[in-house]
Amino acid sequence: MTREPAGAAVLRPDLTDAVLDAVLQEFAEVGYGRLSMQRVATRAGVGKSALYRRWPGKEEMVADAMARLGVPEDPPPDTGSLRGDLRALGEDMRAWLTTPAVRPVTSDLLAELARSPGLAEVFRSALAGPRRRRARAVLDAAVRRGEVPDDEILLDLVVDVLGSAPYWRMTVLGEEVDDGYLDRLAGLLAQGLAV
Repeated sequence: MTREPAGAAVLRPDLTDAVLDAVLQEFAEVGYGRLSMQRVATRAGVGKSALYRRWPGKEEMVADAMARLGVPEDPPPDTGSLRGDLRALGEDMRAWLTTPAVRPVTSDLLAELARSPGLAEVFRSALAGPRRRRARAVLDAAVRRGEVPDDEILLDLVVDVLGSAPYWRMTVLGEEVDDGYLDRLAGLLAQGLAV
């Protein structure tokens, strides 16, 4: 019979969830600058050393919390049409931006990326990179089907628009991203990509 190591090197899944919830709550209340490992540990009801066994520092802990909420675990959309796939990716972005734990911290997080190169790097590798790869997988499949040209710059531009248009509308303009908006966005992008 195998025993779990005493003082296990990783947190139990239920404690990990409690810690990540605490990270987002602290972030929303005090911002990234005042968020600390000690405050998160206290809120989550764990020792600070448990956090350091899981994450090297605050940057990685925050990025992990955001990544868990930000990148769907299911495979990239495959609706049978480029427009449908782009629409599904737009829905993914809308869902992330409207998640109650994410919405209050998004602006502060993005502002902090300019001040904290370490956080920016972790954010790009843990959240932005996987989200972009998910969108590119959809576009690369469309290239293989001959629906869109194999144009690296054009495909990267579409990935940029899929993320930035809903963000701009919701966060900067304070407008809703409804189904009609997502339909028009997907249609515009699919038309612009058409071979």
